[in-house]
Amino acid sequence: MPLFLAFLLVPVIEIGLFIQVGGLIGLWPTLAIVVITAMVGTWLVKSQGRMALQKLTGAFNDLQDPSEPLAEGAMILFAGALLLTPGFFTDAVGFALLMPPVRHWIFRQVAARVTVRGFTAQTGFSGSGGPSRPYPGEGDIIDGDFTEVRPDDPAARPGPASGWVEKDPDAR
Repeated sequence: MPLFLAFLLVPVIEIGLFIQVGGLIGLWPTLAIVVITAMVGTWLVKSQGRMALQKLTGAFNDLQDPSEPLAEGAMILFAGALLLTPGFFTDAVGFALLMPPVRHWIFRQVAARVTVRGFTAQTGFSGSGGPSRPYPGEGDIIDGDFTEVRPDDPAARPGPASGWVEKDPDAR
């Protein structure tokens, strides 16, 4: 029901504002304002989006909670959609969402109403799709470098002091 009301009320508010502003300043200045706000809004969304992406990357790199940078990025994306939508009301809400204090306040309001019941984090990576191994060397995967040594190349074979010389199979 709230979504239905939003889809009903927002166009009605926009039409009313277009009529009022157009009656005060005229058609062409009203249309110019709509185009200018879309252009300025696009530039602001781009710059704010870059900063939000940097915050998100920093949160991931520092192993911090990325929920606020993710929420800010979503709000900036929503602000961009509102600023590209022609209208004064949507522009006002879009510009408000581009202000960091407003985004922070909205995030705090939503975060106060959300309860996290569980959280798991994994370290490491398992290419097989199974569980990751948190400690290097755990399990049956060994990371290392190798050089292929042919048995018929005496110059490439290590000396007997290395301990890596193949023993005679008949000596068992």
